Amino acid sequence: MTPPPGRGRGANALVDRLFGWAARGAALLTLALLLGILGSLVSGAWPAIQKYGLGFLASSVWDPVAGEFGGLVMIYGTLATSLIALIIAVPVSFGIALFLTELSPAWLKRPLGTAIELLAAVPSIVYGMWGLLVFGPILATFVQQPLQAVFSGVPILGALVSGPPVGIGILSAGIILAIMIIPFIAAVMRDVFEVTPPMLKESAYALGSTTWEVVFKVVLPYTKGGVIGGVMLGLGRALGETMAVTFVIGNFNQLDSLSLFAPANSITSALANEFAEAASGLHQAALMYLGLVLFFITFVVLSLSKVLLARLRKGEGARA
Repeated sequence: MTPPPGRGRGANALVDRLFGWAARGAALLTLALLLGILGSLVSGAWPAIQKYGLGFLASSVWDPVAGEFGGLVMIYGTLATSLIALIIAVPVSFGIALFLTELSPAWLKRPLGTAIELLAAVPSIVYGMWGLLVFGPILATFVQQPLQAVFSGVPILGALVSGPPVGIGILSAGIILAIMIIPFIAAVMRDVFEVTPPMLKESAYALGSTTWEVVFKVVLPYTKGGVIGGVMLGLGRALGETMAVTFVIGNFNQLDSLSLFAPANSITSALANEFAEAASGLHQAALMYLGLVLFFITFVVLSLSKVLLARLRKGEGARA
């Protein structure tokens, strides 16, 4: 039996209204959770904020016995390892995505793409154990020692490769992070490259463009938003990684040199190693302060990506 027209429209309007409220509630819930996390971090870190203020960010002293805390070593370790990971992972991921979408034979695309995506499913602790037991000795023998032999005495490069070549440190942690984030960035790049309209690429090829020109003048401009999003996804993964970095960074709370081979520490590694045993008080507040700093680093990175995308769109409008 068909319901009266008025009743049907009223029921549909009620369903639409309920759906709108549910969607609005989900968005507000997400915002409330974000504000709740921020509030709990600020509340927990308040004793350290009161005592150290912004000087916490510039102090390299971390001595729980003496009750002196500074986050410079952990902040430097987090930023340095993430930067190394991006420098390595972005070109490799771009090459993988380019090969899968433009150059790979049809029979290889699916198995190779699946294999790359499966790397993202490997637990981080497995990467950490592999990095410590297998990759670290290889890095020390075949990379660190030759680099020290070549650049010894060179003013800047010599300082970057100084220190004991033991296979753990900032460089090792950065390379392990790069291996971990390559599947994420490559998968996003591949997906956004595939949404480029074939007509655009075929038109460029018909005009005599090479594959390199098609990618840089057609595919990348069309998909730059997705590409930057994939890079930011990988950077967020690198900033928040804990177990793999804990295994290979060395967990050293002093900043004796800026060598890439020197052991260091990161925010996530310090939290994982010390939070369970930290006494309530200033030590625990300092760790919460580190968590708050990591929160703001992530927020700033995401904000900069949004600003970059906005500037790119504005530049397109100006050129048009």
